[in-house]
Amino acid sequence: KMWINEFFFLMIRRPPRSTQSRSSAASDVYKRQGINAEYMGNNKKMEQPQIKLYSYFRSSCSWRVRIALNLKGIKYEYLPIHLVKEGGQQNSEEYKKINPRGHVPALFIDGQTLIESLPIIEYLEETRPEIPLLPKNPRDRAVVRAICEIINAGIQPLQNLSVLQKVENELNGDKMKWAKDVIEKGFDGLEQFIANTKGKYCFGDTITMADLVLVPQAIGSFTRFGVDKTKYPNISACLLYTSD
Repeated sequence: KMWINEFFFLMIRRPPRSTQSRSSAASDVYKRQGINAEYMGNNKKMEQPQIKLYSYFRSSCSWRVRIALNLKGIKYEYLPIHLVKEGGQQNSEEYKKINPRGHVPALFIDGQTLIESLPIIEYLEETRPEIPLLPKNPRDRAVVRAICEIINAGIQPLQNLSVLQKVENELNGDKMKWAKDVIEKGFDGLEQFIANTKGKYCFGDTITMADLVLVPQAIGSFTRFGVDKTKYPNISACLLYTSD
């Protein structure tokens, strides 16, 4: 066993040098879903609407959406929002016109701007169902969403940038110790939960939305915050693959 194909994760994590596309079928999807009819000319081949992703390379929430876009072969323009430079570009008046909360990611798609990573991924799943990221069975969908929320609601918000800045600057605390402690507390429960759901990935042997949420969190936790991956064999196994 070894870490998931390095090229694959570099591709889905790294901001694109230019707009990306892995599929020419996207326009057919738009056509079937009836999205933004104004983009369609009479008796003319429809051009794919412009899609813009406002993102930060280290943001695990942004990373989730980049994985989803790439897996679904959706062409998009990457617009970096640096969370540290200039006092945090997400706090600028210009960006808050895009996302009033001043968070990343934000996705302009189908003539509208969507915010928050999981609703964005759900929207992509509903409007572009090719290469599905959720199981068909309602019970299975609930399990996948539960894995997502263990991380999205119970781990990531407690160790994101704004919290770490507050711990360090206002409470005079050790931000790295804080982050490691809250991640390990969350991982203790997650490790037990996915023991009953995982196959090759978080839920069985197919990539789901749960993997899109787990991968950025786990890799950041193991490499940035010093969490010991050997304490979490089930979580670590979801980041591995067996080569033939």
